[in-house]
Amino acid sequence: MEIRKGIAVSPGIAIAKPIVFDSKDFRIPRRSILASERMGQVKRVRNAFSEAINELSNLEKAQSMDEGKIKDIFAVHLRFLRDKSFRKRITDFVCEELTTAEYAVSTILREIASHFESIKDSYISERAADIYDIESRLLTTLLGEAKQEVEHLTDEVVVIAHDLTPTQTAGFNKTFVKGFATEAGGRTSHTAIVARSLGIPAVVALEDVTTNVTSESTVIIDGNRGVVIVDPDEDTLEQYRKYALEFLRLEHELNTLRDKPAITRDGVEITLLANIEFPDEAAIALEKGAMGIGLYRTEFLYLQSGNEPTEEDHYDAYVETIKVFQGKPVVIRTMDLGADKLPHINRHHEEPNPVLGLRSIRYCLQNLTMFKAQLKALLRASVLGDVRIMLPLVNNMHELRQTKMIIRDIMEDLDEDAIPYNPMVPIGIMVETPSSALMAPLLAKDCDFFSIGTNDLTQYTLAVDRANEHVATLYSTADPAVLRLMRSVLHDANKARIEVSVCGEIASEPEFIILLLGMGVRKLSLAPPMIPEIKQIIRSVTIEHCNRLARKVAGMDSQRQIKNYLRDAAMKILPEAF
Repeated sequence: MEIRKGIAVSPGIAIAKPIVFDSKDFRIPRRSILASERMGQVKRVRNAFSEAINELSNLEKAQSMDEGKIKDIFAVHLRFLRDKSFRKRITDFVCEELTTAEYAVSTILREIASHFESIKDSYISERAADIYDIESRLLTTLLGEAKQEVEHLTDEVVVIAHDLTPTQTAGFNKTFVKGFATEAGGRTSHTAIVARSLGIPAVVALEDVTTNVTSESTVIIDGNRGVVIVDPDEDTLEQYRKYALEFLRLEHELNTLRDKPAITRDGVEITLLANIEFPDEAAIALEKGAMGIGLYRTEFLYLQSGNEPTEEDHYDAYVETIKVFQGKPVVIRTMDLGADKLPHINRHHEEPNPVLGLRSIRYCLQNLTMFKAQLKALLRASVLGDVRIMLPLVNNMHELRQTKMIIRDIMEDLDEDAIPYNPMVPIGIMVETPSSALMAPLLAKDCDFFSIGTNDLTQYTLAVDRANEHVATLYSTADPAVLRLMRSVLHDANKARIEVSVCGEIASEPEFIILLLGMGVRKLSLAPPMIPEIKQIIRSVTIEHCNRLARKVAGMDSQRQIKNYLRDAAMKILPEAF
Protein backbone atom coordinates (compact mmCIF):
# COMPACT_ATOMS: atom_id res chain seq x y z
CA MET A 1 0.00 0.00 0.00
CA GLU A 2 1.29 3.45 -0.92
CA ILE A 3 -0.23 6.71 0.33
CA ARG A 4 0.35 9.97 -1.57
CA LYS A 5 -0.63 13.43 -0.28
CA GLY A 6 -1.57 16.14 -2.75
CA ILE A 7 -4.04 19.02 -2.95
CA ALA A 8 -7.74 18.24 -2.64
CA VAL A 9 -9.56 20.08 -5.44
CA SER A 10 -12.94 18.34 -5.77
CA PRO A 11 -14.68 16.53 -2.90
CA GLY A 12 -15.81 12.92 -2.84
CA ILE A 13 -14.40 9.40 -2.70
CA ALA A 14 -13.57 7.23 -5.72
CA ILE A 15 -12.40 3.59 -5.57
CA ALA A 16 -11.62 1.85 -8.89
CA LYS A 17 -9.03 0.42 -11.27
CA PRO A 18 -6.88 3.10 -12.97
CA ILE A 19 -6.38 4.27 -16.53
CA VAL A 20 -3.07 6.10 -16.88
CA PHE A 21 -2.83 9.08 -19.24
CA ASP A 22 0.67 9.98 -20.34
CA SER A 23 1.72 12.87 -22.54
CA LYS A 24 4.27 12.80 -25.35
CA ASP A 25 5.28 16.31 -24.25
CA PHE A 26 7.16 15.01 -21.19
CA ARG A 27 9.34 12.01 -20.40
CA ILE A 28 7.19 8.89 -20.07
CA PRO A 29 7.55 7.52 -16.52
CA ARG A 30 8.62 3.93 -15.89
CA ARG A 31 5.58 1.82 -15.11
CA SER A 32 5.88 -1.89 -14.32
CA ILE A 33 3.66 -4.58 -15.81
CA LEU A 34 2.92 -8.15 -14.79
CA ALA A 35 4.66 -10.99 -16.65
CA SER A 36 1.24 -12.02 -18.01
CA GLU A 37 0.90 -8.60 -19.68
CA ARG A 38 4.13 -8.83 -21.73
CA MET A 39 2.63 -10.09 -24.98
CA GLY A 40 -0.14 -7.50 -24.87
CA GLN A 41 2.47 -4.71 -24.64
CA VAL A 42 4.60 -6.30 -27.40
CA LYS A 43 1.51 -6.36 -29.62
CA ARG A 44 0.94 -2.66 -28.90
CA VAL A 45 4.52 -1.88 -30.02
CA ARG A 46 4.05 -3.81 -33.26
CA ASN A 47 0.70 -2.13 -33.95
CA ALA A 48 2.22 1.31 -33.32
CA PHE A 49 5.02 0.60 -35.82
CA SER A 50 2.51 -0.66 -38.42
CA GLU A 51 0.29 2.39 -37.99
CA ALA A 52 3.28 4.77 -38.20
CA ILE A 53 4.46 3.07 -41.44
CA ASN A 54 0.96 3.35 -42.95
CA GLU A 55 0.69 7.03 -41.96
CA LEU A 56 4.06 7.88 -43.50
CA SER A 57 3.39 5.85 -46.65
CA ASN A 58 0.07 7.65 -47.17
CA LEU A 59 1.76 11.00 -46.52
CA GLU A 60 4.49 10.12 -49.02
CA LYS A 61 1.87 9.39 -51.71
CA ALA A 62 -0.08 12.58 -50.92
CA GLN A 63 2.99 14.86 -51.01
CA SER A 64 4.82 16.05 -54.10
CA MET A 65 8.20 14.33 -54.05
CA ASP A 66 9.94 16.84 -56.33
CA GLU A 67 11.86 18.21 -53.36
CA GLY A 68 14.83 15.93 -52.72
CA LYS A 69 15.08 16.84 -49.01
CA ILE A 70 11.45 15.92 -48.31
CA LYS A 71 11.94 12.58 -50.06
CA ASP A 72 15.05 11.90 -47.99
CA ILE A 73 13.22 12.61 -44.70
CA PHE A 74 10.41 10.19 -45.53
CA ALA A 75 12.94 7.57 -46.62
CA VAL A 76 14.96 7.83 -43.39
CA HIS A 77 11.89 7.55 -41.18
CA LEU A 78 10.47 4.59 -43.09
CA ARG A 79 13.85 2.82 -43.07
CA PHE A 80 13.99 3.04 -39.26
CA LEU A 81 10.39 1.93 -38.83
CA ARG A 82 10.84 -1.10 -41.15
CA ASP A 83 14.07 -2.18 -39.43
CA LYS A 84 13.12 -5.38 -37.55
CA SER A 85 16.19 -5.21 -35.26
CA PHE A 86 15.18 -1.67 -34.25
CA ARG A 87 11.69 -2.84 -33.28
CA LYS A 88 13.05 -6.01 -31.62
CA ARG A 89 15.25 -3.89 -29.36
CA ILE A 90 12.09 -2.21 -28.04
CA THR A 91 10.04 -5.40 -27.64
CA ASP A 92 12.98 -7.13 -25.89
CA PHE A 93 13.13 -4.20 -23.46
CA VAL A 94 9.41 -4.66 -22.71
CA CYS A 95 9.84 -8.39 -22.02
CA GLU A 96 13.06 -8.17 -20.01
CA GLU A 97 12.29 -5.04 -17.97
CA LEU A 98 8.52 -5.67 -17.65
CA THR A 99 7.58 -2.12 -18.60
CA THR A 100 4.86 -0.53 -20.74
CA ALA A 101 5.16 -0.07 -24.50
CA GLU A 102 5.26 3.73 -24.06
CA TYR A 103 8.21 3.61 -21.65
CA ALA A 104 10.14 1.18 -23.85
CA VAL A 105 9.66 3.32 -26.98
CA SER A 106 10.63 6.52 -25.17
CA THR A 107 13.68 4.99 -23.44
CA ILE A 108 15.17 3.15 -26.43
CA LEU A 109 14.60 5.96 -28.95
CA ARG A 110 16.06 8.59 -26.66
CA GLU A 111 19.11 6.39 -26.05
CA ILE A 112 19.61 6.13 -29.82
CA ALA A 113 19.06 9.88 -30.30
CA SER A 114 21.61 10.67 -27.56
CA HIS A 115 24.13 8.35 -29.20
CA PHE A 116 23.66 10.10 -32.57
CA GLU A 117 24.00 13.53 -30.96
CA SER A 118 27.36 12.55 -29.43
CA ILE A 119 28.94 11.66 -32.82
CA LYS A 120 31.00 14.45 -34.40
CA ASP A 121 29.94 13.64 -37.98
CA SER A 122 27.28 16.29 -38.71
CA TYR A 123 25.21 14.01 -40.98
CA ILE A 124 24.86 11.36 -38.27
CA SER A 125 24.32 13.82 -35.41
CA GLU A 126 21.51 15.47 -37.37
CA ARG A 127 19.71 12.09 -37.53
CA ALA A 128 18.86 12.57 -33.79
CA ALA A 129 16.06 14.93 -34.82
CA ASP A 130 14.60 12.14 -36.98
CA ILE A 131 14.65 9.75 -34.02
CA TYR A 132 12.81 12.26 -31.81
CA ASP A 133 10.28 12.71 -34.61
CA ILE A 134 9.74 8.94 -34.85
CA GLU A 135 9.39 8.73 -31.05
CA SER A 136 6.71 11.41 -31.16
CA ARG A 137 4.82 9.59 -33.93
CA LEU A 138 4.90 6.23 -32.10
CA LEU A 139 3.89 7.78 -28.76
CA THR A 140 1.01 9.64 -30.39
CA THR A 141 -0.35 6.27 -31.54
CA LEU A 142 0.25 4.51 -28.21
CA LEU A 143 -1.15 7.32 -26.07
CA GLY A 144 -4.08 7.68 -28.44
CA GLU A 145 -5.04 4.11 -27.53
CA ALA A 146 -5.48 5.15 -23.89
CA LYS A 147 -7.55 8.16 -24.91
CA GLN A 148 -9.78 5.97 -27.07
CA GLU A 149 -10.04 3.55 -24.16
CA VAL A 150 -11.35 6.26 -21.84
CA GLU A 151 -13.87 7.35 -24.49
CA HIS A 152 -15.35 3.83 -24.77
CA LEU A 153 -15.45 2.69 -21.16
CA THR A 154 -17.66 -0.11 -19.89
CA ASP A 155 -16.28 -0.29 -16.33
CA GLU A 156 -15.74 2.27 -13.59
CA VAL A 157 -12.20 3.72 -13.52
CA VAL A 158 -10.12 6.52 -12.05
CA VAL A 159 -7.83 8.51 -14.37
CA ILE A 160 -4.18 8.99 -13.36
CA ALA A 161 -2.14 11.53 -15.36
CA HIS A 162 0.76 13.93 -15.28
CA ASP A 163 -1.76 16.63 -16.17
CA LEU A 164 -5.17 17.00 -17.79
CA THR A 165 -6.57 19.85 -19.84
CA PRO A 166 -9.91 21.41 -18.85
CA THR A 167 -11.51 20.02 -22.01
CA GLN A 168 -10.23 16.49 -21.38
CA THR A 169 -11.79 16.67 -17.92
CA ALA A 170 -15.05 18.06 -19.25
CA GLY A 171 -15.20 15.22 -21.78
CA PHE A 172 -15.11 12.45 -19.15
CA ASN A 173 -18.17 10.22 -18.94
CA LYS A 174 -19.17 10.58 -15.26
CA THR A 175 -20.93 7.22 -15.35
CA PHE A 176 -17.55 5.47 -15.65
CA VAL A 177 -14.85 8.03 -14.70
CA LYS A 178 -15.28 8.19 -10.92
CA GLY A 179 -12.30 10.43 -10.12
CA PHE A 180 -8.83 11.56 -11.20
CA ALA A 181 -5.40 12.34 -9.81
CA THR A 182 -2.63 14.38 -11.48
CA GLU A 183 0.98 15.25 -10.79
CA ALA A 184 0.53 18.86 -11.92
CA GLY A 185 -2.07 21.50 -11.11
CA GLY A 186 -3.37 23.54 -8.21
CA ARG A 187 -6.65 24.10 -6.38
CA THR A 188 -7.82 26.79 -8.79
CA SER A 189 -6.41 25.44 -12.05
CA HIS A 190 -9.12 25.34 -14.69
CA THR A 191 -9.02 21.53 -14.69
CA ALA A 192 -9.78 21.55 -10.96
CA ILE A 193 -12.62 24.02 -11.49
CA VAL A 194 -14.21 21.78 -14.13
CA ALA A 195 -13.88 18.76 -11.82
CA ARG A 196 -15.76 20.58 -9.04
CA SER A 197 -18.47 21.71 -11.44
CA LEU A 198 -18.99 18.15 -12.64
CA GLY A 199 -18.78 16.66 -9.15
CA ILE A 200 -15.80 14.37 -9.96
CA PRO A 201 -13.52 13.69 -6.93
CA ALA A 202 -10.00 14.89 -7.71
CA VAL A 203 -6.56 15.35 -6.17
CA VAL A 204 -3.69 17.25 -7.87
CA ALA A 205 -0.01 18.13 -7.29
CA LEU A 206 0.95 14.50 -6.57
CA GLU A 207 4.63 13.83 -7.17
CA ASP A 208 5.36 10.88 -9.52
CA VAL A 209 1.96 9.24 -8.97
CA THR A 210 1.91 7.87 -12.53
CA THR A 211 4.98 5.72 -11.89
CA ASN A 212 3.43 3.68 -9.08
CA VAL A 213 0.24 2.53 -10.74
CA THR A 214 -0.31 -0.58 -12.86
CA SER A 215 -3.43 -1.71 -14.69
CA GLU A 216 -3.96 -4.29 -11.92
CA SER A 217 -3.82 -1.72 -9.10
CA THR A 218 -6.76 -0.55 -7.05
CA VAL A 219 -6.71 3.20 -6.40
CA ILE A 220 -8.57 5.28 -3.80
CA ILE A 221 -8.95 8.99 -4.54
CA ASP A 222 -9.98 11.01 -1.48
CA GLY A 223 -10.99 14.41 -2.82
CA ASN A 224 -11.85 15.63 0.69
CA ARG A 225 -8.47 15.11 2.33
CA GLY A 226 -6.24 15.31 -0.76
CA VAL A 227 -5.03 11.71 -0.45
CA VAL A 228 -4.45 9.02 -3.10
CA ILE A 229 -3.89 5.42 -1.96
CA VAL A 230 -2.44 2.87 -4.40
CA ASP A 231 -3.11 -0.82 -3.69
CA PRO A 232 -4.81 -0.33 -0.29
CA ASP A 233 -4.95 -3.23 2.18
CA GLU A 234 -8.34 -4.75 3.06
CA ASP A 235 -8.79 -2.70 6.28
CA THR A 236 -8.14 0.59 4.45
CA LEU A 237 -10.40 -0.44 1.58
CA GLU A 238 -13.26 -1.29 3.95
CA GLN A 239 -12.75 1.95 5.88
CA TYR A 240 -12.98 4.00 2.68
CA ARG A 241 -16.05 2.13 1.44
CA LYS A 242 -17.82 3.14 4.68
CA TYR A 243 -16.47 6.68 4.33
CA ALA A 244 -17.81 6.89 0.76
CA LEU A 245 -21.27 5.75 1.91
CA GLU A 246 -21.20 8.33 4.72
CA PHE A 247 -20.26 11.06 2.23
CA LEU A 248 -23.18 10.07 -0.03
CA ARG A 249 -25.53 10.09 2.97
CA LEU A 250 -24.43 13.64 3.85
CA GLU A 251 -24.85 14.70 0.22
CA HIS A 252 -28.45 13.36 0.10
CA GLU A 253 -29.22 14.98 3.44
CA LEU A 254 -27.96 18.37 2.27
CA ASN A 255 -29.95 18.09 -0.96
CA THR A 256 -33.15 18.36 1.11
CA LEU A 257 -32.23 22.06 1.58
CA ARG A 258 -32.86 22.73 -2.12
CA ASP A 259 -36.09 24.74 -1.67
CA LYS A 260 -35.11 26.38 1.62
CA PRO A 261 -33.72 29.94 1.56
CA ALA A 262 -30.05 30.68 2.17
CA ILE A 263 -30.83 32.86 5.15
CA THR A 264 -28.78 33.38 8.32
CA ARG A 265 -30.22 32.73 11.77
CA ASP A 266 -30.72 36.47 12.26
CA GLY A 267 -32.65 36.87 8.99
CA VAL A 268 -30.08 38.09 6.42
CA GLU A 269 -30.67 36.51 3.00
CA ILE A 270 -27.68 35.49 0.88
CA THR A 271 -27.99 34.97 -2.88
CA LEU A 272 -26.42 31.70 -4.06
CA LEU A 273 -25.71 31.53 -7.79
CA ALA A 274 -23.96 28.82 -9.82
CA ASN A 275 -20.77 28.72 -11.91
CA ILE A 276 -21.20 26.67 -15.10
CA GLU A 277 -19.21 25.80 -18.22
CA PHE A 278 -21.83 24.11 -20.42
CA PRO A 279 -25.55 24.74 -21.07
CA ASP A 280 -26.57 21.30 -19.79
CA GLU A 281 -25.14 22.19 -16.36
CA ALA A 282 -27.90 24.79 -15.90
CA ALA A 283 -30.47 22.13 -15.02
CA ILE A 284 -28.05 20.56 -12.50
CA ALA A 285 -27.49 23.99 -10.91
CA LEU A 286 -31.25 24.55 -10.60
CA GLU A 287 -31.66 21.08 -9.08
CA LYS A 288 -29.06 21.97 -6.43
CA GLY A 289 -30.95 25.14 -5.49
CA ALA A 290 -29.12 27.87 -7.44
CA MET A 291 -31.00 31.17 -7.69
CA GLY A 292 -29.43 31.92 -11.06
CA ILE A 293 -26.10 31.77 -12.87
CA GLY A 294 -23.37 34.00 -11.49
CA LEU A 295 -20.66 32.92 -13.91
CA TYR A 296 -21.20 31.24 -17.28
CA ARG A 297 -17.70 30.44 -18.59
CA THR A 298 -18.28 30.70 -22.35
CA GLU A 299 -14.73 29.83 -23.42
CA PHE A 300 -15.64 26.15 -23.37
CA LEU A 301 -17.68 26.75 -26.50
CA TYR A 302 -14.32 27.37 -28.18
CA LEU A 303 -12.42 24.58 -26.45
CA GLN A 304 -14.70 21.58 -26.81
CA SER A 305 -14.48 21.29 -30.61
CA GLY A 306 -11.96 21.99 -33.33
CA ASN A 307 -14.06 24.74 -34.87
CA GLU A 308 -14.66 28.34 -33.89
CA PRO A 309 -18.28 28.70 -32.69
CA THR A 310 -20.54 30.81 -34.88
CA GLU A 311 -22.84 33.55 -33.68
CA GLU A 312 -25.70 31.03 -33.80
CA ASP A 313 -23.70 28.52 -31.72
CA HIS A 314 -23.31 31.18 -29.05
CA TYR A 315 -26.94 32.24 -29.23
CA ASP A 316 -28.28 28.67 -28.97
CA ALA A 317 -26.07 27.90 -25.95
CA TYR A 318 -27.18 31.05 -24.11
CA VAL A 319 -30.87 30.55 -24.90
CA GLU A 320 -30.74 27.02 -23.49
CA THR A 321 -29.46 28.32 -20.13
CA ILE A 322 -31.73 31.38 -20.02
CA LYS A 323 -34.81 29.18 -20.53
CA VAL A 324 -33.86 26.95 -17.60
CA PHE A 325 -33.73 29.90 -15.20
CA GLN A 326 -36.85 31.70 -16.48
CA GLY A 327 -36.33 35.29 -15.41
CA LYS A 328 -33.62 34.64 -12.81
CA PRO A 329 -30.23 36.31 -13.34
CA VAL A 330 -27.85 34.75 -15.85
CA VAL A 331 -24.41 36.39 -15.83
CA ILE A 332 -22.52 35.45 -19.00
CA ARG A 333 -18.78 36.08 -19.06
CA THR A 334 -17.23 36.84 -22.43
CA MET A 335 -14.53 34.42 -23.59
CA ASP A 336 -11.68 34.08 -21.13
CA LEU A 337 -9.21 32.52 -23.56
CA GLY A 338 -5.44 32.41 -23.27
CA ALA A 339 -3.03 30.98 -20.65
CA ASP A 340 -4.08 27.28 -20.38
CA LYS A 341 -7.25 27.80 -22.42
CA LEU A 342 -6.32 28.22 -26.08
CA PRO A 343 -8.77 27.29 -28.84
CA HIS A 344 -7.70 24.64 -31.33
CA ILE A 345 -7.35 27.24 -34.07
CA ASN A 346 -4.62 29.00 -32.05
CA ARG A 347 -2.81 26.00 -30.56
CA HIS A 348 0.37 26.99 -32.43
CA HIS A 349 0.52 30.30 -30.57
CA GLU A 350 3.11 30.01 -27.80
CA GLU A 351 4.09 32.62 -25.25
CA PRO A 352 7.02 32.62 -22.81
CA ASN A 353 4.70 33.61 -19.94
CA PRO A 354 1.07 32.99 -20.97
CA VAL A 355 -0.44 33.92 -17.59
CA LEU A 356 0.94 37.45 -18.09
CA GLY A 357 0.38 37.45 -21.83
CA LEU A 358 -2.45 37.62 -24.33
CA ARG A 359 -5.47 36.36 -22.40
CA SER A 360 -9.03 37.29 -21.41
CA ILE A 361 -10.13 40.82 -22.39
CA ARG A 362 -6.76 41.45 -24.11
CA TYR A 363 -7.31 38.38 -26.28
CA CYS A 364 -10.86 39.55 -27.08
CA LEU A 365 -9.75 43.02 -28.11
CA GLN A 366 -7.09 41.56 -30.45
CA ASN A 367 -9.54 39.06 -31.99
CA LEU A 368 -12.42 41.39 -32.77
CA THR A 369 -14.21 39.17 -35.30
CA MET A 370 -14.56 36.39 -32.71
CA PHE A 371 -15.42 38.87 -29.96
CA LYS A 372 -18.09 40.70 -31.96
CA ALA A 373 -19.78 37.42 -32.93
CA GLN A 374 -20.09 36.56 -29.24
CA LEU A 375 -21.27 40.02 -28.19
CA LYS A 376 -23.90 40.11 -30.94
CA ALA A 377 -25.27 36.73 -29.80
CA LEU A 378 -25.29 37.95 -26.20
CA LEU A 379 -27.23 41.09 -27.07
CA ARG A 380 -29.76 39.11 -29.12
CA ALA A 381 -30.27 36.74 -26.16
CA SER A 382 -30.59 39.64 -23.69
CA VAL A 383 -34.31 40.12 -24.46
CA LEU A 384 -35.13 36.55 -23.32
CA GLY A 385 -34.45 36.98 -19.60
CA ASP A 386 -32.36 38.69 -16.93
CA VAL A 387 -29.11 38.49 -18.91
CA ARG A 388 -26.00 40.32 -17.75
CA ILE A 389 -22.66 40.64 -19.55
CA MET A 390 -19.43 40.23 -17.58
CA LEU A 391 -15.94 41.10 -18.89
CA PRO A 392 -12.95 39.05 -17.63
CA LEU A 393 -9.62 40.35 -16.32
CA VAL A 394 -10.24 44.04 -17.01
CA ASN A 395 -7.20 45.94 -15.77
CA ASN A 396 -7.93 49.57 -16.57
CA MET A 397 -10.44 52.15 -17.78
CA HIS A 398 -9.22 51.94 -21.38
CA GLU A 399 -10.09 48.23 -21.72
CA LEU A 400 -13.52 48.78 -20.19
CA ARG A 401 -14.34 51.83 -22.33
CA GLN A 402 -13.04 50.21 -25.52
CA THR A 403 -15.25 47.15 -24.94
CA LYS A 404 -18.31 49.26 -24.17
CA MET A 405 -17.70 51.23 -27.37
CA ILE A 406 -17.67 47.94 -29.35
CA ILE A 407 -20.94 46.93 -27.68
CA ARG A 408 -22.52 50.26 -28.64
CA ASP A 409 -21.40 49.75 -32.27
CA ILE A 410 -23.04 46.32 -32.32
CA MET A 411 -26.22 47.79 -30.85
CA GLU A 412 -26.33 50.26 -33.74
CA ASP A 413 -25.95 47.39 -36.23
CA LEU A 414 -28.82 45.54 -34.53
CA ASP A 415 -30.97 48.68 -34.69
CA GLU A 416 -30.33 48.96 -38.44
CA ASP A 417 -31.44 45.35 -38.94
CA ALA A 418 -34.42 45.77 -36.58
CA ILE A 419 -33.16 42.93 -34.34
CA PRO A 420 -34.42 43.26 -30.75
CA TYR A 421 -32.03 43.46 -27.77
CA ASN A 422 -32.01 44.97 -24.29
CA PRO A 423 -30.34 48.42 -24.62
CA MET A 424 -30.02 48.56 -20.81
CA VAL A 425 -28.34 45.16 -20.47
CA PRO A 426 -26.16 45.34 -17.33
CA ILE A 427 -22.42 45.27 -18.04
CA GLY A 428 -19.95 44.44 -15.28
CA ILE A 429 -16.38 43.30 -14.81
CA MET A 430 -14.48 40.64 -12.95
CA VAL A 431 -12.05 42.21 -10.50
CA GLU A 432 -9.12 39.80 -10.79
CA THR A 433 -5.90 41.82 -10.63
CA PRO A 434 -4.37 44.24 -8.13
CA SER A 435 -4.65 47.00 -10.75
CA SER A 436 -8.42 46.62 -11.13
CA ALA A 437 -8.83 46.32 -7.35
CA LEU A 438 -6.91 49.57 -6.83
CA MET A 439 -8.84 51.26 -9.66
CA ALA A 440 -12.21 50.00 -8.36
CA PRO A 441 -13.55 53.48 -7.39
CA LEU A 442 -13.11 54.71 -11.00
CA LEU A 443 -14.14 51.45 -12.70
CA ALA A 444 -17.33 51.39 -10.63
CA LYS A 445 -18.49 54.59 -12.34
CA ASP A 446 -18.62 52.78 -15.70
CA CYS A 447 -19.91 49.42 -14.40
CA ASP A 448 -23.28 48.04 -13.35
CA PHE A 449 -21.73 45.38 -11.11
CA PHE A 450 -18.48 43.82 -9.90
CA SER A 451 -17.66 40.17 -9.44
CA ILE A 452 -14.50 39.41 -7.47
CA GLY A 453 -12.60 36.57 -9.16
CA THR A 454 -10.48 35.40 -6.23
CA ASN A 455 -8.63 32.72 -8.24
CA ASP A 456 -6.72 35.14 -10.45
CA LEU A 457 -6.73 37.91 -7.85
CA THR A 458 -4.77 35.60 -5.55
CA GLN A 459 -2.46 34.49 -8.37
CA TYR A 460 -1.52 37.99 -9.44
CA THR A 461 -1.35 39.47 -5.93
CA LEU A 462 1.00 36.76 -4.65
CA ALA A 463 2.89 36.27 -7.96
CA VAL A 464 2.14 32.52 -7.86
CA ASP A 465 1.11 30.58 -10.97
CA ARG A 466 -1.99 28.80 -9.68
CA ALA A 467 -1.53 25.80 -12.02
CA ASN A 468 2.14 25.21 -11.12
CA GLU A 469 2.50 22.28 -8.71
CA HIS A 470 5.98 23.48 -7.61
CA VAL A 471 4.58 26.62 -5.98
CA ALA A 472 1.04 25.40 -5.25
CA THR A 473 1.61 25.53 -1.48
CA LEU A 474 2.34 29.28 -1.73
CA TYR A 475 -1.05 29.95 -3.31
CA SER A 476 -3.68 30.87 -0.71
CA THR A 477 -6.65 33.22 -0.82
CA ALA A 478 -6.33 33.38 2.97
CA ASP A 479 -3.23 35.54 2.55
CA PRO A 480 -3.71 38.90 4.33
CA ALA A 481 -2.73 40.81 1.15
CA VAL A 482 -5.53 39.19 -0.87
CA LEU A 483 -8.11 39.71 1.90
CA ARG A 484 -7.16 43.40 2.17
CA LEU A 485 -7.73 43.89 -1.56
CA MET A 486 -11.08 42.12 -1.33
CA ARG A 487 -12.21 44.34 1.55
CA SER A 488 -11.17 47.39 -0.45
CA VAL A 489 -13.19 46.28 -3.53
CA LEU A 490 -16.27 45.49 -1.41
CA HIS A 491 -16.05 48.93 0.20
CA ASP A 492 -15.66 50.71 -3.16
CA ALA A 493 -18.56 48.80 -4.75
CA ASN A 494 -20.88 49.54 -1.83
CA LYS A 495 -19.86 53.21 -1.89
CA ALA A 496 -20.66 53.38 -5.62
CA ARG A 497 -23.96 51.51 -4.95
CA ILE A 498 -23.33 48.77 -7.45
CA GLU A 499 -23.85 45.05 -6.84
CA VAL A 500 -20.82 42.95 -5.94
CA SER A 501 -20.43 39.19 -5.73
CA VAL A 502 -17.64 36.69 -5.18
CA CYS A 503 -17.35 34.08 -7.92
CA GLY A 504 -13.90 32.65 -7.23
CA GLU A 505 -13.41 29.16 -5.85
CA ILE A 506 -13.38 30.32 -2.21
CA ALA A 507 -17.15 30.71 -2.58
CA SER A 508 -17.22 26.88 -2.82
CA GLU A 509 -14.97 26.34 0.23
CA PRO A 510 -16.89 25.88 3.52
CA GLU A 511 -14.10 27.35 5.67
CA PHE A 512 -14.29 30.74 3.91
CA ILE A 513 -18.05 31.34 4.06
CA ILE A 514 -18.25 32.82 7.56
CA LEU A 515 -15.40 35.22 6.73
CA LEU A 516 -17.00 36.31 3.45
CA LEU A 517 -20.31 37.06 5.17
CA GLY A 518 -18.45 38.99 7.87
CA MET A 519 -16.66 41.04 5.18
CA GLY A 520 -20.05 42.09 3.79
CA VAL A 521 -20.50 39.65 0.88
CA ARG A 522 -24.18 38.97 0.23
CA LYS A 523 -23.93 37.24 -3.15
CA LEU A 524 -21.89 34.13 -3.91
CA SER A 525 -21.41 32.22 -7.16
CA LEU A 526 -20.07 28.69 -6.77
CA ALA A 527 -19.79 25.17 -8.18
CA PRO A 528 -23.31 23.63 -8.27
CA PRO A 529 -22.45 20.49 -6.23
CA MET A 530 -21.29 22.71 -3.33
CA ILE A 531 -24.49 24.81 -3.06
CA PRO A 532 -26.28 22.62 -0.45
CA GLU A 533 -23.20 22.48 1.81
CA ILE A 534 -22.65 26.24 1.66
CA LYS A 535 -26.36 26.86 2.24
CA GLN A 536 -26.22 24.72 5.41
CA ILE A 537 -23.38 26.84 6.79
CA ILE A 538 -25.22 30.08 6.00
CA ARG A 539 -28.37 28.80 7.75
CA SER A 540 -26.29 27.90 10.85
CA VAL A 541 -24.69 31.30 11.59
CA THR A 542 -25.62 34.86 12.50
CA ILE A 543 -24.17 37.92 10.78
CA GLU A 544 -23.07 39.21 14.18
CA HIS A 545 -20.96 36.06 14.65
CA CYS A 546 -19.55 36.43 11.11
CA ASN A 547 -18.64 40.09 11.75
CA ARG A 548 -16.74 39.16 14.93
CA LEU A 549 -14.80 36.48 13.06
CA ALA A 550 -13.95 38.88 10.21
CA ARG A 551 -12.66 41.50 12.66
CA LYS A 552 -10.47 38.88 14.34
CA VAL A 553 -9.07 37.74 10.98
CA ALA A 554 -8.30 41.34 9.98
CA GLY A 555 -5.77 41.46 12.83
CA MET A 556 -3.90 38.32 11.74
CA ASP A 557 -0.70 38.50 9.72
CA SER A 558 -0.18 35.05 8.14
CA GLN A 559 -2.22 32.92 5.76
CA ARG A 560 -1.53 29.76 7.80
CA GLN A 561 -2.90 31.34 10.97
CA ILE A 562 -5.99 32.60 9.09
CA LYS A 563 -6.62 29.29 7.32
CA ASN A 564 -6.40 27.26 10.54
CA TYR A 565 -8.67 29.69 12.37
CA LEU A 566 -11.30 29.63 9.60
CA ARG A 567 -11.16 25.84 9.35
CA ASP A 568 -11.68 25.40 13.10
CA ALA A 569 -14.65 27.79 13.01
CA ALA A 570 -16.27 25.99 10.08
CA MET A 571 -15.69 22.52 11.59
CA LYS A 572 -17.74 23.49 14.63
CA ILE A 573 -20.70 24.18 12.33
CA LEU A 574 -20.40 21.38 9.72
CA PRO A 575 -17.81 18.81 10.90
CA GLU A 576 -18.94 16.27 8.27
CA ALA A 577 -17.55 18.48 5.48
CA PHE A 578 -14.03 18.01 6.82
